[in-house]
Amino acid sequence: MTAGDDVVLLDDEGTMIGTAPKSSVHDLDTALHLAFSCHVVNERGDVLVTRRALSKVAWPGVWTNSFCGHPRPGEDISAAVHRRAADELGMRVEDVRVTLPDFRYRAVDASGIVENEICPVYTARAASEPVPHPDEVMEIRWVEPERLADAVRATPWAFSPWLVLQAAQLPLLTDAPRSRRS
Repeated sequence: MTAGDDVVLLDDEGTMIGTAPKSSVHDLDTALHLAFSCHVVNERGDVLVTRRALSKVAWPGVWTNSFCGHPRPGEDISAAVHRRAADELGMRVEDVRVTLPDFRYRAVDASGIVENEICPVYTARAASEPVPHPDEVMEIRWVEPERLADAVRATPWAFSPWLVLQAAQLPLLTDAPRSRRS
């Protein structure tokens, strides 16, 4: 295992207390660690949502935000956002901005796997079209923000718990007018 496979462990105040292999921090007793989420918007203003690959350990097959990841020890989170956009979606992003710097959540999936993360939320503009890595993403959709906000409100069980929580706070979705389409 390389240092590139390590995640940053945090105490309750968000201070780094060490590192651990990524494979060891998503289990039934997940330590608090640093992550990030990113919502990508295209030139039309549509937001990219992705469906997690069925091979994912946690929340397989669930619709979620554009992509997520973990900064490596010593890696700037903005650099990690660019790296994961390329790794997970085969795309370039630009105008990367933190929108929810203090987002934090803990959630348990149906198999008992726990996510326990301090997870700043970013938005970015698409600088290329996505070409998803099949081990990460099984399906993608560009969606009008108001349609996504409506879908998350109507069927929260169909989405990752972090997207549901973020959608209630993220200006991209909270400022979206309620859709008038059925």
